[in-house]
Amino acid sequence: MDRLKEECGVFGIHNNTDASAFTALGLHALQHRGQESCGIVSFDGSKFYAERKLGLVGDNFTKKETFEKLPGNSAIGHNRYSTTGDNAVRNIQPFFADLHTCSMGIAHNGNLTNAISLRKKMIKEGSIFQTTSDTETIVQLIARSKRNKIVEKVIDALFQIQGGYALTILTNTMLIGARDPVGIRPLVIGKLNKSYILSSETCALDIIGAKFVREVENGEIVIISNNGLESIKPFQQKKARPCIFEYIYFSRPDSIINNKSVYEYRKQLGFQLAKESYIETDIIVPVPDSGIAAAIGYSENCKIKYELGLIRNHYIGRTFIEPSQKIRRLGVRLKHNPNKSLIKNKSITLIDDSIVRGTTSTKIVKMIYEAGAKEIHLRIACPPIKYPDFYGVDTPNKKDLLAANHTIEEIRKIIDVKTLSFLSVDGLYKAMGHEKRNSIYPQFTDHYFTGEYPVKLVDQSDNNDDYQLSLLSNISNKN
Repeated sequence: MDRLKEECGVFGIHNNTDASAFTALGLHALQHRGQESCGIVSFDGSKFYAERKLGLVGDNFTKKETFEKLPGNSAIGHNRYSTTGDNAVRNIQPFFADLHTCSMGIAHNGNLTNAISLRKKMIKEGSIFQTTSDTETIVQLIARSKRNKIVEKVIDALFQIQGGYALTILTNTMLIGARDPVGIRPLVIGKLNKSYILSSETCALDIIGAKFVREVENGEIVIISNNGLESIKPFQQKKARPCIFEYIYFSRPDSIINNKSVYEYRKQLGFQLAKESYIETDIIVPVPDSGIAAAIGYSENCKIKYELGLIRNHYIGRTFIEPSQKIRRLGVRLKHNPNKSLIKNKSITLIDDSIVRGTTSTKIVKMIYEAGAKEIHLRIACPPIKYPDFYGVDTPNKKDLLAANHTIEEIRKIIDVKTLSFLSVDGLYKAMGHEKRNSIYPQFTDHYFTGEYPVKLVDQSDNNDDYQLSLLSNISNKN
């Protein structure tokens, strides 16, 4: 894996006769946030129904018979990308639980940084865990709460957890959305006629013709019922710090964040990159698809022609995730192929959104040279990634992050390009519309570049600062 992976996408809708079908469409729009499994829980006024499947939404939620198994006017859904944990049916969300006062389904995007500590404590006290997901920790906390009302139970649980999270919770009477106190993971509100919707991104609203209302604020809990929408802010107010990689890579380009399309932000990243590291070449070539918007912005700034010098195969499928050794040697050609007539005898500015391990960049550069390029200058539309994530993004350990262990000049030699430049941290903030990074109150969660984690890493030990917590891998062996 040489790309950062977003762990999940969530969707929920209340008061709509086609709730499960709209949820499936919403999950289809959010497919980029998780491709390994998907699930829907619905409620028909008296009973909950659940369908959870391995694989893509389009392979599992298309037939009429499937939606006949998911009746009701309310539903929540989840796309999952597993990290180091178990990609088993037991881990597919939404989870469902019968509580003392009601029943509920829950879907979670993010990662808790104190899940292991909480889990060990609850196991000692007699709790039984059925999955390896930290989402079950939230379920257990809600179930164990001594409060009477479900909203109070949810609040009680949220005060005990730490990390980055966006939750959708479906109960007998309401749909609840919650976002962590600094807003690391995204969650938005939409409306379709009289139906309120919760979603990880606005692109899922577009697919069903819903209107974007607003983002769920950091630390906010929204309660959607037959009485409308209610907002609660139980946490001490903090400055919002959304994940910067939602802008750089994770979110779909047509999604709206802070009243602006993600595509526009990415163009600005490329525009700023050209300001900082322009070099005269024959053409500008993006690494598709993630580098395209930045390459367009770079091209607009420096007036050098933009060309699709690499063509991406969008239909690789899961067949090649673990191919034979012979196929594996073909490497990046499974996804990208050079447009030889454009590349031959050209000096090229190659634009990509990020470098993680560097293995893909190295293969792409080699492939372009083999196609006849004269020279390659690599430009990266974000700062060097030096630190792993613990808030719901699957990043390699620090020892496997190329920029954490090598200077820029060393990376240039490893990838074998003529020149290499990354966007600066302040340049990143300028592209986002800020004069510079506020060192006292940073405007984004940017620990990937700075090492400044906005939420305490409780489960991190002093001698193992790279432990990825996302799915509590092999937790049974650690107790």
